[in-house]
Amino acid sequence: MRLLISFAALFLSVFLLQLSSGGVGPLDALSGLALGFSTAQIGLLGSAHFVGFFIGCWWAPRLLGTVGHSRAFAAFTAAGAIGLLSHTLTENPYAWTIFRVAIGICISGSYTVVEAWLQAKARNANRGRVMGVYRIVDTVGSLAAQLMIAVLEPAAYVSYNILALLCMAALFPLTLSQVRQPRTPKAPRLRPGLAWRLSPLSVAGVIVAAVSAASFRMVGPVYGQEVGLSTGQIAWFLAAWVLGGAMAQWPVGWLADKFDRRNVLIGLSVASIVSCATTIALGAAGDLAVFANATIFGMVSYPIYSVSAAHAHDFADSSERVELSAGLMFFFAVGAIGAPYLSSTLIQGFGPAALFGMIAVAHAGLILFGMVRRRARPTVEDRTPYVYSPRTSFTIGRLLRGQRDTK
Repeated sequence: MRLLISFAALFLSVFLLQLSSGGVGPLDALSGLALGFSTAQIGLLGSAHFVGFFIGCWWAPRLLGTVGHSRAFAAFTAAGAIGLLSHTLTENPYAWTIFRVAIGICISGSYTVVEAWLQAKARNANRGRVMGVYRIVDTVGSLAAQLMIAVLEPAAYVSYNILALLCMAALFPLTLSQVRQPRTPKAPRLRPGLAWRLSPLSVAGVIVAAVSAASFRMVGPVYGQEVGLSTGQIAWFLAAWVLGGAMAQWPVGWLADKFDRRNVLIGLSVASIVSCATTIALGAAGDLAVFANATIFGMVSYPIYSVSAAHAHDFADSSERVELSAGLMFFFAVGAIGAPYLSSTLIQGFGPAALFGMIAVAHAGLILFGMVRRRARPTVEDRTPYVYSPRTSFTIGRLLRGQRDTK
């Protein structure tokens, strides 16, 4: 019973964190527009978030070894709350950039603590169920966070206070749990070269996944306003992308386990380009078309990270899985840092269609590279199972390791 309570507390903390962190990106974009920020400055906020995300991913395992799980979690959530509340003190876009770094550190650091705790408590007998619930909670929280934008007024004191309250509320379930803290895990070595050595195509895939996800989540509200969507409609626009990604996990996973994963990646990128082209062509064709295109775009672009990770793990030994997952997350963070600023700059210069034009170019590059890699070596016959891989921390590989070690 105590173990179930411990998991419930962790999952509630994850849900509250998702509500807070998932809402700040679109709220910042809409607030920046309301305050007269340039499109490039709004993109800079999104890039700053992933700078903080990278710092938190690297720092969190080391802080855990110094102060323990509960204190580290408290420190990270405090950083996030400070970053959120500081938005109400100034309207300077470059000050907001610093605040977004703090929020990014909070998110990746807090997820590192939660995942280290889950890893210590999960056993082989229940690991699949634990990860299944974890993915559901994370996805539902992300979906709800996008819908919150419909009721949060941009650039309003109350809106940022609500997000800060949700962030701080995440402290209660975890810190008040009476379950003993687990032993501090060893920080994974960050070896990006390992990921590239095992599968260059997987590295390219996670970078393209980062370009798609970071650009859409952080700059998507700007696109929505440019094509005439209201704030409430922008919330549904973003939620449609998350919902599409969730719906696609099972069928894409089935394809990735049945066919050559390189072909699946190429097919997803082809479909992503078609989706981007359709969105550009039908951008002003009505709200229903915009929502439908966002859903389809989520279905074909969201699973690319997990397919890429599965392909990389096909070539890894059991001892390499944790460091490989950390290496893939490193490349995702690198791609996500540059994408929002670049896409927002292109929108500023060429209009809203440039967002999906940039994403389509990235997928075209993945298609070409995938075709090259198909000639470089044959696919493996004994493959690891497809697993939906959350993009949360460098330590996620520990949670997924048991599900992948079936070769």
